[in-house]
Amino acid sequence: HIICLPWKLLFAVIPPTDYCGGWLCFFSSLGMIGLMTAIIGDLAALFGCCVGLPDEVTAITFVALGTSLPDTFASKTAAINDPYADASVGNVTGSNAVNVFLGLGLPWMVGSIYWKVGEPSEKWIKMYSRDPDVPSDHQTGAFIVKAGTLGFSVSIFVGCAAVCLIMLVVRRYTCQGELGGPRLAKYCTAAFSVSLWLIYVALSSWKTFSELED
Repeated sequence: HIICLPWKLLFAVIPPTDYCGGWLCFFSSLGMIGLMTAIIGDLAALFGCCVGLPDEVTAITFVALGTSLPDTFASKTAAINDPYADASVGNVTGSNAVNVFLGLGLPWMVGSIYWKVGEPSEKWIKMYSRDPDVPSDHQTGAFIVKAGTLGFSVSIFVGCAAVCLIMLVVRRYTCQGELGGPRLAKYCTAAFSVSLWLIYVALSSWKTFSELED
């Protein structure tokens, strides 16, 4: 309770659903979630800097855990209260879709528009004007986000996600459901899912550190 108290006081400013048909509560909640995500991201980046972790590793561990725990609890609640697995599994896929398509697409679109109409700063010129990886027609100013080890990380993620989907299909025919079932099946499924996440983090971190050593 003591740990959660500051967050409870912060979110107490959100108006109830009685106002404006609930829309005011909805958008206020989105704003608070964005604020909390920004705070968690900054704190995780500072922590990673203190312990010597690259931003890529910090992003897939501490930042991902901090921003995904609310989805985890929401999926747990849906799994307990809903007779079907649609809500709990759909919450995970829907959340990731919003993160990728909206969370990346919207700021990248704004950044592209800004660099199309704006001029490069001195910092940008020092970083990219002579960078061989930047196309020549973009060296006078453009919105640039280098991939780094993103391709490898995304490939590992897609592979682990495919294995997880296969596991859900196998559970449908062996346990008559994607969630729940006999105690042994539940524990094995949970352990296997956690192992997929650990494999993803381990391989992505290994790739990042190997690139830094080169």
